[in-house]
Amino acid sequence: MKKQVLTGIKPTGRIHLGNYIGAIKPALGLAENQSYNTAYFVADYHGLTKIHDPIEMKELSYGVAAAWLALGLNPDSAIFYRQSDVPEIFELSWILSCFAPKGLLNRSHAYKSMVEENKESGRNVDAGVNMGLFTYPILMAADILLFQTELVPVGKDQIQHVEIARDIAESFNNQYGETFVIPEYVIQEETAVLPGLDGRKMSKSYNNTIPLFEEPKKLQKLINKIKTDSSLPEEPKDPDDSIIFGLYKEFATTDQSEKMRRRFQQGIGWGEAKKELFDVMNSFIEVPRSEYEDLLNNWDRLDAILLNGATKARKKTIPFMKEIKRKIGLYH
Repeated sequence: MKKQVLTGIKPTGRIHLGNYIGAIKPALGLAENQSYNTAYFVADYHGLTKIHDPIEMKELSYGVAAAWLALGLNPDSAIFYRQSDVPEIFELSWILSCFAPKGLLNRSHAYKSMVEENKESGRNVDAGVNMGLFTYPILMAADILLFQTELVPVGKDQIQHVEIARDIAESFNNQYGETFVIPEYVIQEETAVLPGLDGRKMSKSYNNTIPLFEEPKKLQKLINKIKTDSSLPEEPKDPDDSIIFGLYKEFATTDQSEKMRRRFQQGIGWGEAKKELFDVMNSFIEVPRSEYEDLLNNWDRLDAILLNGATKARKKTIPFMKEIKRKIGLYH
């Protein structure tokens, strides 16, 4: 039987290189493998933990959907949906919350990070923490478990959420018998934490991202801002320790990557290396960028694709939700 793969992206900012390399690219790679059933979604209700402006929410949600499609997702061969269009997810989220120890959620990275920031700033430890943020891992567990997901492509910082989903599933299964599949996470070790413009993890919160569909002139300017060392052009450079090369190989062919590796080892100026990075990235993004812009100008088309995906998704979620309800004793 084919294994189920599921990936979602939260609409809290423009899609950037970290999203593409850490989640979208490996997820689309799995979609090409005939051994997998694939499901992809726009995690709009997850975005509600941060985005409270309705116009911004719509624009960012459609932007995530357009990005998936522009980068090659085929909605005919995968289930592609908007999280908010599948109500069984939120019904299951409540059920799972009754099996999630508060202590487990206390250890969630996002919650712990806000608590630490509040302590350092002398604020109340829970200042700015809404219950959506605190229970975020439960909703993510519902996303995963409702689809009987076996493989979850994630960035390294999301591993904990898959582990929490496993813990909750095991607790439920121990009480009611085998119900949920225990999911496994999939990460690309080489790009588990992608550096941003300043060398720190690429993140919207650090304002150090490179938007994937940036227009050419702005893309070139952002690439030129990438932090590099002070080595001279003729000095040999370690390609495996370079942000520039790390990004280059994600968009280049194998042959191009090998040639660029040799140039780094023989000596290449950072300015020239950044120009080569821009050229290979811009060439790769040119067609998807055009498709992305066309999709963003046609929300009705995006709605039709997403609603069709939700219909396919609910063919799986409705009967499974009935089975779960029977197990917990809501009806015979």
